[in-house]
Amino acid sequence: MRAVLDTTFRSLRVRNYRLFSLGQLIKLVGVWTMFTAQDWLVLDLSHNSPGALGVVTALQFVPVMLLTLYSGRLADRYDKRKLLIIANSVFAATAIAFAIIVASGIVQLWHVFMFALLFGIANSVETPVRQAFVSELVELPLLPNALALSAATFNSARIGGPALAGVLLAAFPMRVVFLLATVLAIAPIFTYTRMNTSELLGIERKHRGNAKVLDGLKYVGKRADLVLPITLMAVVGMIGFNFPVTLAALAKINFHAGASSFGLLTTALAVGALGGALAGSARRARPGAYRVIGAAIAFGVFEFAVGFAPNFVVAMLLLVPTGFFSIYLAQAANHRVQMGVDAEYRGRVMALYVLVFLGTTPIGASLAGWWGEQFGVPSSIWVGGLVSFVAAVATLVWQLRASGDRLRFRLRPRPSLRLIESPSVASPVVSPPVASSPVGSPSVHSEAAVLVGPAPALAVQVRREPPARTPEPVVKG
Repeated sequence: MRAVLDTTFRSLRVRNYRLFSLGQLIKLVGVWTMFTAQDWLVLDLSHNSPGALGVVTALQFVPVMLLTLYSGRLADRYDKRKLLIIANSVFAATAIAFAIIVASGIVQLWHVFMFALLFGIANSVETPVRQAFVSELVELPLLPNALALSAATFNSARIGGPALAGVLLAAFPMRVVFLLATVLAIAPIFTYTRMNTSELLGIERKHRGNAKVLDGLKYVGKRADLVLPITLMAVVGMIGFNFPVTLAALAKINFHAGASSFGLLTTALAVGALGGALAGSARRARPGAYRVIGAAIAFGVFEFAVGFAPNFVVAMLLLVPTGFFSIYLAQAANHRVQMGVDAEYRGRVMALYVLVFLGTTPIGASLAGWWGEQFGVPSSIWVGGLVSFVAAVATLVWQLRASGDRLRFRLRPRPSLRLIESPSVASPVVSPPVASSPVGSPSVHSEAAVLVGPAPALAVQVRREPPARTPEPVVKG
């Protein structure tokens, strides 16, 4: 057990990373508490309008769509720690002003819209810089674990924040909830200032001077292994990841639930997401394309099922595996992108990833809100799952055609769930699950996922022919 814990949390041995994680956990608990209360406030002020929720979510992410690529350029040129201190200070000041307006009792719907836009501006700088900053906190061998723990921190806050908001909203007036959430949101300002800057692993300043957004886009365009996960996450992020819009409306409008019950739905989603984050924490190598695609297919299936949940309890249970595969997918795609780039391009590439993953939310949130008002909230959920599933299947076809791999279905004599690899296509050998090939080492193995089922079980096998191909670039730094 101790060995498992040491493996799962090994990045926490690094002091700077501990400070980073602590600050993020405290802040995000406050942010999720505030956003949960904000969703409930919007429904009260708009007389239960899913469209109003969609507008708020869209406004939070419009700046991400407009400013993120420039933020990635800043991340590659300037001190990331200082940029994060500035961005978090702006976010904290905005949260304080919002809490004061709510506490005064004069808040109106347009106030919420305005502050949603201001929060989005701060996040449009903070998010891509923070994503790239993780690589400066730990050595490259620890990077997958550090990224996984960052995702676990985020989803721990998604559990604690909505649950705390549900309790506070039931026990105290809404103004108290906003004031308490604001106190928590300022934590990263203090943890960033306490870091030991001499232990940061950033590239030398001389390599940062000519960082251009267009160069980053050209770099990605030449890398099919980066284009695939970024394109997939553009679709899933825009259409499938709209739970901030749909869950509050589903709880209040369809299930006639209160604020605390809405917190339970969000917490169920976050519990599964935390499991998905921890499932990837032991990863030591760059995940393969088929792992990303498989997670996207599973996510689409479970989100589709949530849209047809007949009652609150069934929806809450289905949200657990939906949350698991949502973060497992996002984390695997993040790892595949971040671990496959040169250090001097990491800020701009991660900015592009954040742009397509989060920056497309204004479009998706507006569509989900409009669709929910026209055809019902459940349909906006199952349509999101269906689109995500179709996108994943299309990506699978793309990957198979581009790589020359072949997908085969066959029966196996016993049920199991495992990943097998063979040293050659001609003579497969069953072995325990193994990680993907390291960056720069093109695999000539065949991979198969054997699905659980009554004997004989169905096996889905990807057979990879070993023709000569240009290897993926080796990560520098």
